[in-house]
Amino acid sequence: MTGQPHPTDAQQYLPGMGKHWLLPLYDPFSRLAGIGRIHGHLMDRANLRSGQRILEIGCGTGNLLTALGRRLRDIDALGIDPDPAALRRARRKATRRGLPIRYEQAFAGALPLPDGSVDRVLSAFMLHHLDDDERTRALREVRRVLRHGGELHVLDIDGTPSGRGGGMAHRNARVAASLPERVLAALVDAGLRGVARNGGGKAWFGRFAFYRAEAP
Repeated sequence: MTGQPHPTDAQQYLPGMGKHWLLPLYDPFSRLAGIGRIHGHLMDRANLRSGQRILEIGCGTGNLLTALGRRLRDIDALGIDPDPAALRRARRKATRRGLPIRYEQAFAGALPLPDGSVDRVLSAFMLHHLDDDERTRALREVRRVLRHGGELHVLDIDGTPSGRGGGMAHRNARVAASLPERVLAALVDAGLRGVARNGGGKAWFGRFAFYRAEAP
């Protein structure tokens, strides 16, 4: 799910399928790839409970928060994404299902939330879209908005080469750079604590990994 940057007035972003015109294929691709099942594993790890305030950064078309809203009805959930077309799809899903999920256009590096206001931050297949500077800004913002003891739970591509002799690096530079050791180091550098990789798996599109961290 990578491609060419799509411009906004102040910053660039990568659309969910890599190119803006491929967005209608995002949900069919997600279903084919079994992303819903993987989202379920992320939610299981996040220790989500009714009454929590939950933020998803890079929410795309809202698949994760839609699944969460069906699992826990009494939540205060906000999804942010820079792509207005994806957000329109996310809002339609919430409206059709009567889910109290809000969506706002924003970048993860400039979250529209006050300090210490969120119990859980979720991120699914988004961090590898960011370059090092953007990822640093995003994770520092996550730390800022999390309450004391609040948790960040990340699901992302694992770019570790596979095969004998270490294998070959992925052809996409951003995916190849999405290595567990780099993600863990970035979480620590952002000032988060309890940083750990807490699982992973493999799908037909490649490997993925789960990470968690806490606000100090």
